[in-house]
Amino acid sequence: MTTTAAQPSGPAVLQLSRSAAQLTADLVDIESVSGDEARITDAVEAAARRHGSLSVRRLGNVVIARTELGRPERVVLAGHLDTVPIAGNLPSRVADGRLHGCGASDMKSGVALQLRMLELVGSGALEPAVDLTWLFYDCEEVEAARNGLNRVAAEHPELLRADLAILLEPTNGAVEGGCQGTMRAQLSIAGTRAHSARGWLGSNAIHLAAPVLQRLADYRAREVEVEGLTYREGLNAVFIEGGVAGNVIPDRCLITVNYRFAPDRSEAEAEAHLRSVFDGVELAVLDSAPAARPGLDRPLAQRAVAALGGEVAAKLGWTDVARFSALGIPALNFSPGDPDLAHRADESVELAQLERCERLLAGFLGQRREAGTN
Repeated sequence: MTTTAAQPSGPAVLQLSRSAAQLTADLVDIESVSGDEARITDAVEAAARRHGSLSVRRLGNVVIARTELGRPERVVLAGHLDTVPIAGNLPSRVADGRLHGCGASDMKSGVALQLRMLELVGSGALEPAVDLTWLFYDCEEVEAARNGLNRVAAEHPELLRADLAILLEPTNGAVEGGCQGTMRAQLSIAGTRAHSARGWLGSNAIHLAAPVLQRLADYRAREVEVEGLTYREGLNAVFIEGGVAGNVIPDRCLITVNYRFAPDRSEAEAEAHLRSVFDGVELAVLDSAPAARPGLDRPLAQRAVAALGGEVAAKLGWTDVARFSALGIPALNFSPGDPDLAHRADESVELAQLERCERLLAGFLGQRREAGTN
C-alpha cells in the first residue's frame, strides 16, 4: 500500500557543506513526487544563490547554475529532483552502511553529488578545470511532455551548450555510455465477430494472434557494438487485449510490443525494423524515444571515463542522456545509486560508494585547494 508522509511546514533548507551522505538524507526527506517539486526546487535554488560567483536561473521547477570562468570546455552535471510515489519509505534512515528512503538511489544521491560539486566550486575549495553547468529539473518520472530537461532543450537550448554532459542517474558507481532507444507499438489483428455457439461463422482474432506471438517467441535480439560498447536489444510483448463478451467470437486482438534498440539505429530505422518483423500485421507506433551514442570518440569523454574509474559499459535502458545527444552533446551516466533498487519500497544507496563517487567526480572536474589557500 502506498502511503504519503506528512510534509514538514515551512521552507526546506539545504546545507551544502554537509557530507554527501547527510545531504542525500536531507534531499530524501523533502518529498518531491513528480509534479510536486516546488519545495525541493526552492531549497536547491536558495542553496545555489548563496554562491555569488555562480549565475543562477530558475525556469518553473528547473534550476540552472553556471560558472563563467572562460575555460575552453564546459561540462553539464544534470539530475532530476522528482521521485515516484513514496511507498512508506520516508523519512530516510541509515542501516547496514546504506541510506534508505524514496529516491535514495533514483536519484537523490546523484543530486547530492551535484550539490556537493556546486559547494566545492562555489566556495573555492575546488579549482575547476572546465566551466560547469548544473541542471536540476522536474518531472523526469512521468510523460516526456512534462519533463523539465525536455522543456529547457526545446525553449532554451543555449543554456545546455557544453562539450560533455554527465547525468547522475543510478549506475552503481560505474560509468555507462549512451543509452538504448525505446519504442512502443501496437499490433492489431482483425477477425470476424460471431456468436460463440456458431464459431465457424466467425474468425477468432485471439486465435489469429498466435502466429504473431510465435514471431516474438522466435525473435533473436541483436547484440551491437557501438564505440566499443556492447548494446543488447530486446523486443517483447508487454500487453495483450482482446475479447467482447463470454459468448462472442472476438473480432479484434491488440498486442503492444516494446522494442529497445541500440544507438546505431535511428527512430525511423527502428520503426522500419519493427514493420519488417511484423510484415503483414497492422502496426501503429504509440511512442518512441531515440537512442544516444556514448560519444567516446571525444577526448573530454575519454578523460571522464579514465577519472571516474577507467571502465565504461553500455547503458541498457533509456535515460535523458538521449536529450543531450540530440543536441550534439556527448553524455555519460554516472552515480552511486543501484538501478535495480530504483522505484522499490526498499530503495537505498551504499554510503561508501557515495563517498567514492564524490571523490572521483571532484577529481575529474578539477583540483582541490588546500584549506587556507587562495
